[in-house]
Amino acid sequence: MSEPSATSLSPSARHLWNRARGLLLAAAILAVSGVVIAAVRSGNEYGALDPRSTADHGSKATAQLLRDRGVGIRIVTTTAGAEKAAGTDTTLLVSDPEALSRHQRAELRDAMDRGGRTVVLAPGPAATRTLVPGVRAAAPAVTQPTPPDCDFPPAERAGDADLGGIRYATANDRADLCYLHDGLPSLLRVPDEPADSGRRVGAEGDTVLLGTPAPLYNRQLDQHGNASLMLQLLGSRPHLVWYLPSPADASSPQGGQRGFLDLAPEGWVWATAQLSIAAVLAALWRARRLGPLVPEQLPVSVRASETTEGRARLYRRADARDRAADALRTSARARLASVAGVSPTEADSPRTLIPALTASGRTGTHPGETPDAGSDLGGTPRLLSLLFGSAPATDAELVRLADELDHLERRLTYATSATRPTTDKDRLS
Repeated sequence: MSEPSATSLSPSARHLWNRARGLLLAAAILAVSGVVIAAVRSGNEYGALDPRSTADHGSKATAQLLRDRGVGIRIVTTTAGAEKAAGTDTTLLVSDPEALSRHQRAELRDAMDRGGRTVVLAPGPAATRTLVPGVRAAAPAVTQPTPPDCDFPPAERAGDADLGGIRYATANDRADLCYLHDGLPSLLRVPDEPADSGRRVGAEGDTVLLGTPAPLYNRQLDQHGNASLMLQLLGSRPHLVWYLPSPADASSPQGGQRGFLDLAPEGWVWATAQLSIAAVLAALWRARRLGPLVPEQLPVSVRASETTEGRARLYRRADARDRAADALRTSARARLASVAGVSPTEADSPRTLIPALTASGRTGTHPGETPDAGSDLGGTPRLLSLLFGSAPATDAELVRLADELDHLERRLTYATSATRPTTDKDRLS
């Protein structure tokens, strides 16, 4: 009898493509989305209060009006640049004082004592104490159209403006207190003390605190007296230094050695944290304890061959050759035990099953077969390896094991039927 041919179970190219095309499609979508987002955001986008930004919270409209009136605008992003550009003929605009470190504020304080004007937008308590000694920041108020209520000429000429935000208090009797909210100004002008500065004689500087940057925004510049107020405050000198603090500044807290998390945008950090929490919750949900199995009536009848084929595919997908071989051997031992007269409880015992199979000529051959060393499956070592051996290492070995088990069952079943005595029932049939 010729040896059965081994069936190839190696995955084909089509099978590999079907399994990988979902992941490849998802990767392609992510790559294309990243390219599109990068292309969309590769334009000239600027932050709030940037004189180059045309967005609602940008300040390009203010910058353009100042240029039309002959004011030269210089944008700086470092404290050293702001300190170098400051002078008696310069207005220094500090757009985000809260982003400055204590060291940066101290350096900026030196630049403010040079006889020019400094306009600081919405400084908080810490920034106010450092930049303008003797002034205290109070609780903020609602930003709304507010009358000037002071003798400061730019405020008088501008009239009502969108002021509010942080309010300020000072004991300096030379200060101008404008746009009051509950008795405290949201615009405070403090003139420099001549004795405390090293500027030349005749140069008079001042510091203006605005409780809110709202009048500078593009969307609000044309409302009430916002444009007039900003043009007078920022256009009193021929040069305007627009200071936009940047994390790239070497003197900033973020300007030194930074790690990966410092380089990642804040939104991505929060998104990663949320996804991690969701993953943990999903794992806890999937790992919950399941209840007992409940039998369910199937709506259709499934042929046993289809069930066997489906289970075989699952074994193949999981590379579970050990479990597949164990299932084949267990079923074969159960059937051979009934043929050899061994009880089902001892079918998995090699000491009982193997001697029963080798006894009484149960390893005989089909008629016409000539047993030889290559085809004899009845030897005790061979039976022991076939029915209780180790798991096959490859798919081809698994197929060969299934063929040999089937061959063994057919031979032993023939031997048993050939040696069984003829009964009256057999004669009648």
